[in-house]
Amino acid sequence: MEDIKKQIERLRRELEYHNYRYYVLDDPEISDTDYDKMLKELEKLEKQHPEFYDENSPTQRVGGVPLKEFNQVRHNTPMLSLQDVFNYEELKDFDRRVRSELSNIEYVVELKIDGLSVCLSYDEGKLKRAATRGDGTVGENVTLNVRTIKSVPLKIDYTHPLEVRGEVYMPRDAFEKLNIEREELEQPLFANPRNAAAGSLRQLDPNITAKRKLDIFIFNLQRIEGKELKTHYEALEFLNSLGFKVSPKRILCRDIEEVIEKIEELSQIRGELTFDIDGIVVKVNNLKDREKLGQTAKTPRWAVAYKFPAEKKKTKVKDIILQVGRTGAITPTALLEPVRIAGSTVSRATLHNEDYIRQKDIRIGDSVIIQKAGEIIPEVVEVVFEDRNGDEKVFKMPTKCPECGGDVVREEGEAALRCTNISCPAQLKRSIIHFASRDAMNIEGLGPQIISLLMDNNLIHDAADIYYLKFDDLVKLDRMGKKSAQNLLSSIEKTKANDIDKFIFGLGIRYVGSKGAKNLARTFKSIDNLMNASYEELIEVEEIGDKMAKSILSFFGEEHNKNLIEKFRQSGINFTFNEVNNNNKIFENLTFVLTGSLSKYSRKEAESIIESLGGKVSSSVSKKTSYVLAGEDAGSKLKKAQELNIKIISEEDFEDMIKGVN
Repeated sequence: MEDIKKQIERLRRELEYHNYRYYVLDDPEISDTDYDKMLKELEKLEKQHPEFYDENSPTQRVGGVPLKEFNQVRHNTPMLSLQDVFNYEELKDFDRRVRSELSNIEYVVELKIDGLSVCLSYDEGKLKRAATRGDGTVGENVTLNVRTIKSVPLKIDYTHPLEVRGEVYMPRDAFEKLNIEREELEQPLFANPRNAAAGSLRQLDPNITAKRKLDIFIFNLQRIEGKELKTHYEALEFLNSLGFKVSPKRILCRDIEEVIEKIEELSQIRGELTFDIDGIVVKVNNLKDREKLGQTAKTPRWAVAYKFPAEKKKTKVKDIILQVGRTGAITPTALLEPVRIAGSTVSRATLHNEDYIRQKDIRIGDSVIIQKAGEIIPEVVEVVFEDRNGDEKVFKMPTKCPECGGDVVREEGEAALRCTNISCPAQLKRSIIHFASRDAMNIEGLGPQIISLLMDNNLIHDAADIYYLKFDDLVKLDRMGKKSAQNLLSSIEKTKANDIDKFIFGLGIRYVGSKGAKNLARTFKSIDNLMNASYEELIEVEEIGDKMAKSILSFFGEEHNKNLIEKFRQSGINFTFNEVNNNNKIFENLTFVLTGSLSKYSRKEAESIIESLGGKVSSSVSKKTSYVLAGEDAGSKLKKAQELNIKIISEEDFEDMIKGVN
């Protein structure tokens, strides 16, 4: 048994060493295959010998049990924000203020990583806690999520209490991959890597965070016991020696002129970095000098953040092309004469929509000024009208989809032009993924990767083709054995009996969510009745307003969509509403609104219970509302219920109401 323990400890040490080589030094010594082999060996041994469990094992970085909420944490040392400066004169003013109180000043210049600030606390050589900055005094406990970041050391060779501050960020390549995945799943896209990092770190399910490829740079020593350090630069070097991934490009400067020189140099390389920065941080190096300078209520007096000015360049619009997005939105994009800006070469820029082009009067052949919004997305700022010579061409949006030739619509109050054809090639993969997803038809085993495999091998061309797949075709595919093929076909066959609300939601009709689909199913009882419904009949349905009604009419009016529905019909999918026979309809004719966080049920579980007992769930409070089920942190819905004297019930009240119902 002692030999097993030693083997486990050896594997843990070796894996942590290779983690450090790969994620901190970016200098791996072994292949991914060899690393995975060692990890699997450790996982096997730990499973066989749970008595040797260690929460700091490399196998524990994959995530854990989802949380109900984040606990609040009070910081031992306040996490202050930095004062911003926007030009060199303001930077020199900062230097003058520092020198009015001190002499022989050294500065440290660092990249200002664009992410989310966290504090990591260690004791007895182990990571004990990780917390977000919050308001600087109180943050959120995100320890389980931070443990999934592989560049964060779970153990260090320093046993005294130690606290460090770092910036969690998402590398650009990880950000791009994440948005591609979200687009395929019809989820909202993150605007930039910073938002993606913040959203990923604050997931209640650590398993999701573990998949997001977050990273961290440590940029400050917050607190240390058992060791005296004189300068910030020395502290960073010490942290580096402990295995922390310390702020890169840290430069020691003798005066403010050298600081400005280094800022100029660093601004030239920011486009070549693998992560986003939004400026340069300038800090007084000597730690005792920092104490003398002190701080305000919000910012230290010993540091500032120099923010990069938005760089603008002149170029020419060579052409305007159209791209069809995941929801059918047709977006115009300017093809530009290549120009280098903010460290990278730009050859195209989004023009957003028809109104944007008209407002700025952008024409093919125009000279334009562009800049990078948030250092990432190129955009046209203005047209250089004095450069016009009469050869420029006015651009017009199409009357048919450029991808499929289907009808396009621009709905009242919207700027986007949209293709209404669900079989449009540009939307196809996204629509199939949505159709098979959990809240729609819930086809187990048919995720984005399998859908891509089927499409790449020309086995499916639309969502209806799923129901015509053959065993002999599936078993020929890579990663698809006989058992997998049979399981997938069984799963597909099972969903033919789904109620029509799942099918309606799966069709991906714009504005029609799962709740709207349920209301439509209950009202019209069949797909045929829904397809033949008039505008007046549609808006009579609960929660179906003008926009949704027009979207439904437009969808079923498109010839491609009619053909697709017929193809589904021929496959044997259920097209009629299955009325649930439940004798315990204690909530019949009652309408519930849910608000706040429930502790014992997920929102969907509570909705399902209410509906199974004959009740309805609405998204908004009105005089027709029977009960408002209020959890923790209930917001405006609770207030409105109080104003309308609607009965408000707690989770305990709700449980009492359903007690005894089988």
